[in-house]
Amino acid sequence: MTAQLAPTEITAQAARRRTFAVISHPDAGKSTLTEALALHASAIDEAGAVHGKAGRKGVTSDWMEMERARGISITSAVLQFSYRDHVVNLLDTPGHGDFSEDTYRVLAAVDAAVMLLDASKGLEAQTLKLFDVCRSRGIPVLTFVNKWDVPGREALELLDEVEQTIGLAPMPVTWPVGIAGDLRGVVECDTGELRVYERTAGGATRGEVRTYSPDEAAEREPLYLESVVDELELLREIGAVYDEKRFLDGSATPVLFGAARLGIGVGRLLDALVDLAPAPAPREDATGEPRPLDTPLSGLVFKVQAGMDRSHRDRTAFLRVCSGRFERGMVLTHAGTGRPFATKYAQAVFGQQRTTLEEAFPGDIVGLVNAGALRPGDTLYAEQPVQYPAIPSFAPEHFSVVRGADAGKFKQFRRGIEQLDGEGVIQVLRSDRRGDQAPVLAAVGPLQFEVVSSRMADEFGSPVKLEPLPYSVARLTDAAGAEVLNRESETEVLTRSVDGALLAVFVNKWRLETIRRKHPDVMMEPLLAGAVER
Repeated sequence: MTAQLAPTEITAQAARRRTFAVISHPDAGKSTLTEALALHASAIDEAGAVHGKAGRKGVTSDWMEMERARGISITSAVLQFSYRDHVVNLLDTPGHGDFSEDTYRVLAAVDAAVMLLDASKGLEAQTLKLFDVCRSRGIPVLTFVNKWDVPGREALELLDEVEQTIGLAPMPVTWPVGIAGDLRGVVECDTGELRVYERTAGGATRGEVRTYSPDEAAEREPLYLESVVDELELLREIGAVYDEKRFLDGSATPVLFGAARLGIGVGRLLDALVDLAPAPAPREDATGEPRPLDTPLSGLVFKVQAGMDRSHRDRTAFLRVCSGRFERGMVLTHAGTGRPFATKYAQAVFGQQRTTLEEAFPGDIVGLVNAGALRPGDTLYAEQPVQYPAIPSFAPEHFSVVRGADAGKFKQFRRGIEQLDGEGVIQVLRSDRRGDQAPVLAAVGPLQFEVVSSRMADEFGSPVKLEPLPYSVARLTDAAGAEVLNRESETEVLTRSVDGALLAVFVNKWRLETIRRKHPDVMMEPLLAGAVER
């Protein structure tokens, strides 16, 4: 094992890190942008995203069979690469609202976020929810207006919507030349320089970028003088110029324009992330005390994923390094149990690809293989004990009984359900009415059930049958409350397998309120102090 670095060296290494997530509504182009960023950093030779949904076989961040078949991101992915002497940790998140819980966990591990907007649609429901999470966590947000190569809305209209809807003041860093659907180039707001992009087939490779001075731009592009100069002057007059303090305190957002599908503006966004996004800073522990970067190693497990390597069936926990230097082989302590955790099998992650990792610093993401003892929200540390705040869970709104389709494969069925529960893919509840052979699954959205069904068949060889239940609301109760509530109609009390908590489930909120009025002394509380209602 190599010698420990001095504290100042750890801080210097942390300053080189940029760890961020891309958030958006479904179909805004999030996975396409993720691949384009990796392409422009020379981390991949050719982007895998294609125009249509059905043929996305090469997408680096969408590696699960169900993702490729349906053309949607259903699990988060980590891409780590180098760019301009910096280490970039890019976390691609699920766009679909049914997988909000996975995105919420990812946002617990980043220092900044890129909010991706579709130029024709602007702010959409899922984007608004995710931005609220960023705001509650104090995460600075950069905005990338995507799909400027197809017809859409006016740039000023989009900026006004951002400010009026979420109260985030836009600060354009670049500005489009030409209306959406007729993108002629992108202008630097502070210098007036024009960038014109060579378009490549489907944006699969990087095209040449030519830069023109304001005088050259005015001569080359008539639209530059006709509209862009006036629009930039208007932005300056209203104070829509970049201000680092406002960006970092979450009151304003730098805005860039482009078309990820064609690689337009992507390299500029990557530069902005390196130049503007914050480096890792001391993270507050569960008591509210910041843990300095140069203290001994500590980290937060924000995701657990199995099935990344079909040939090994291992389980990988993703650890955000919060302080200190990580070295492969070091023995850490699990804050929740006090038990040791060996890190012999530590890996750097790039989508589905994994390589052995020898060291990591604050901001980096470490893949810990064979992490059966770890769950999302766990803290690991070396030498100096620390506990980071738990990651709030989403209150489930959909419930379904799951049974093995083949009675002869009950061992595979039980192992698969336990593993998916441990990953946080689904919440597993036990029912006295049905027994262990028919647990109840609780989910934020119905697509989570499809993931369970697909993975149970593909990874565990145990196809399942799902039987929807009519419940839509869950509350925490106790043993005395369970005795009362189990006598009521349109409700049921279930046991959460992960911690033994008793959950009362109701068909709807009106039924919950009726029973609450009837039994005012019965405990019916939100699931957790940090539970999130969608």
